[in-house]
Amino acid sequence: MTDKPIQIRQDRADQTRKHILRAAIREFSAHGLAGARTDAIAVSAKVNKALLYYYFKSKHGLYAAAFEEIASSVVERTLAALDPEYSAGERLVRAALDHFDRILTQHEFQSLLQQEMVRFRRGESGDVSQLVKKVFKPLLLKMQETVQEGIRAGELCEVDPLQVVYSMLGANVFYFLSAPMMQFALPFDPFDETALEMRRRATAQFLGKALFVDRVRGVKVAKRVLADMPMPKLNKNRLWRKHP
Repeated sequence: MTDKPIQIRQDRADQTRKHILRAAIREFSAHGLAGARTDAIAVSAKVNKALLYYYFKSKHGLYAAAFEEIASSVVERTLAALDPEYSAGERLVRAALDHFDRILTQHEFQSLLQQEMVRFRRGESGDVSQLVKKVFKPLLLKMQETVQEGIRAGELCEVDPLQVVYSMLGANVFYFLSAPMMQFALPFDPFDETALEMRRRATAQFLGKALFVDRVRGVKVAKRVLADMPMPKLNKNRLWRKHP
């Protein structure tokens, strides 16, 4: 009988912590570590400001926890795209589309990532090491292992695994980074929903034709993945244009 009240209190504490982290992610992604206000985080989370320091000790502690929270969700989602249920080649196509969708929709992570890179270049004490440890390194290794698996199985062309990763992810990053400039060179707006859907489809189709030994099968794989992973619906009210 005595365990139930303890469990209820623990559940409430967990919920409070989640509300604080959610509010912190919004505030830090919008204003950065220096510009974010703990008062605003407390108001948004509907908690007493003292609880922020009770759970996270300091503003930087809260920032680090918020960054870890959103980075962990990115890892979880990407690893889901690399589900061994599918062949190695199909996993890579899925991971490429997942990466495209993350840039397109997960603006808070993109903003925090950019801020950390700026702090790192300035020589400030940032959280890049934790970002590399928790996000980049495990995903990079997993993707390279997936390429090697596909090569060994005879499904994928024998190419440098790291180059495959650069080609998969780099093309997505370049598209969004260059879009503000490219809109003046292209006969369409790169941020238009139709253009985004076309580029997303082209990403899968290119990998299907470029990576697979059997290109006919690669085309079929790309088509199947596109059908299984439709483009996410966009919130037109969000300023996602500003978050490459």
